[in-house]
Amino acid sequence: MEPKQWYMEYRIHKNRPGLLGDIASLLGMLGVNILTINGVEDRARGMLLQTDDDEKIDLLGQMLRKVDNITVSKLRPTRLTDRLAVRHGRYIERDSDDRKTFRFTRDELGLLVDFLGEIFKREGNQVIGLRGMPRVGKTESVIAGSVCAGKRWTFVSSTLLRQTVRSQLSDEELNPNNVFIIDGIVSTIRSNEKHYKLLRDIMAMPSTKVIEHPDIFMRESEFDYELFDCIVELRNSPDEEITYENFTNLGYNDDF
Repeated sequence: MEPKQWYMEYRIHKNRPGLLGDIASLLGMLGVNILTINGVEDRARGMLLQTDDDEKIDLLGQMLRKVDNITVSKLRPTRLTDRLAVRHGRYIERDSDDRKTFRFTRDELGLLVDFLGEIFKREGNQVIGLRGMPRVGKTESVIAGSVCAGKRWTFVSSTLLRQTVRSQLSDEELNPNNVFIIDGIVSTIRSNEKHYKLLRDIMAMPSTKVIEHPDIFMRESEFDYELFDCIVELRNSPDEEITYENFTNLGYNDDF
């Protein structure tokens, strides 16, 4: 059986000396490897574990329920959000009603870049929507995430330096391994027929597409919400409202 990664998180009720050592010793006796360990949020500890025997994880859970001073809150096969929680010491906020929406603020750009980088490493077709007000760091984060994933990025439409509406791409730019960056306002409201044909061709490719302003993109095109694998929201502050009333006119300029 191939080794499998697991995520374990436990809440600490009393952080007595030697507590971590006791848990590490228990894992060692079971032959479960600790890959990474870090504090997660307040008074919690997260671990990435590895074992080739799922029964050891079941046994571990049963034994840890008997350990005083802690409560195991998560013991499951590792998810992307688990790996990032251990790496950064915090969880990504998710919408309670729409579980494929992830929320970040500008002071969490490092976490966002890491999150996007991990998504971009995946093969096959995936579409990410990116909501946010102008100059909050949307395009900056996508480019940095592409660098982290070791992938080239291709602007299909953008207002990064000036308004860009592409009507054709070179063979190198059309590589399905690239990350295609699409401005949902420019591509639907200010594009021409040639650009829209290119857009449709790219949307049909088995590749990664990031669509900024996905709500406008859905409103002004035939594509709907089911197209998106996840939606990322980036705000300057947690209470900032994302509204399109002020920048869907011709003067719209969405730089960093």
